[in-house]
Amino acid sequence: MKIGFIGLGIMGKPMAKNLIKAGYSIVVYDRNKEKRDEVVAAGAEEGFSPKDVASRTEIIITMLQNSPNVKDVVLGTNGILEGAKEGTIIVDTSSIAPLASKEIAAEAAKKGVDLLDAPVSGGEPKAIDGTLSFMVGGKKEVFDKCYDILSKMGASVVLCGDIGAGNTTKLANQIIVAINIAAMSEALVLGTKAGVDPEAIFNAIKGGLAGSTVLNAKAPLVMAGNFKPGFRIELHIKDLANAIETGHDIGVPLPLTSQIMEIMQALKVDGKAQDDHGGIIQFYEKLAGIEVRK
Repeated sequence: MKIGFIGLGIMGKPMAKNLIKAGYSIVVYDRNKEKRDEVVAAGAEEGFSPKDVASRTEIIITMLQNSPNVKDVVLGTNGILEGAKEGTIIVDTSSIAPLASKEIAAEAAKKGVDLLDAPVSGGEPKAIDGTLSFMVGGKKEVFDKCYDILSKMGASVVLCGDIGAGNTTKLANQIIVAINIAAMSEALVLGTKAGVDPEAIFNAIKGGLAGSTVLNAKAPLVMAGNFKPGFRIELHIKDLANAIETGHDIGVPLPLTSQIMEIMQALKVDGKAQDDHGGIIQFYEKLAGIEVRK
């Protein structure tokens, strides 16, 4: 079996490399040739367009920025559907709007191509070490065919329901992550300005009810002043925009999500859109006039 991989950014590049390490034969494409060359040097074959990749593979994984990008790569000129054979499977690991996943799946089905929406959680560190969490929507029989492949890139691979369920679950994930980071930021800024060592606060609470994967991952980076992007604020803004739009469409108010969205928008205006989403703490630091550092 030969696998296609399209989109070799912060997440896609290590995911593709993990497939190579697992022994899969893959064909890769990204608009940036330097990124293609790096993964080709690791053992992949080079693809020259989404159409070309699709014509040479049976399962195609996409990891792209947002709904319009996925639509263009799958449905556009020189897109996947122009090269795909009947029976091809597209596994879209991008985080996009659930409705967009349904629209793309409907178009793919007209050509006998199946789609799974399979967004991931874990950021760059877990993409590198192959321990991502996959939230998948689609037909169970298609999911079963792809399970082993996804498990080479992730520690958790869960079928959440039909098409769109994966991205709906990812939106829920992104709401919880954003609000967790904001809560951590408020708490650490409060404690630091009150004169308590933030590292002591972290060590004291991480084993209790306030402990979380988010706290363990982000607090040490925040205290080191390290906002190098594992997952950029601008991408989290995109996810929350999809969550709010989906909420409006189905009649679910999202007041906390809307608040953290505005905090992220303020950071974007402040030139911090490229920072890791742990950089949310900088909003609180600016308000309080203090930095949380070891």
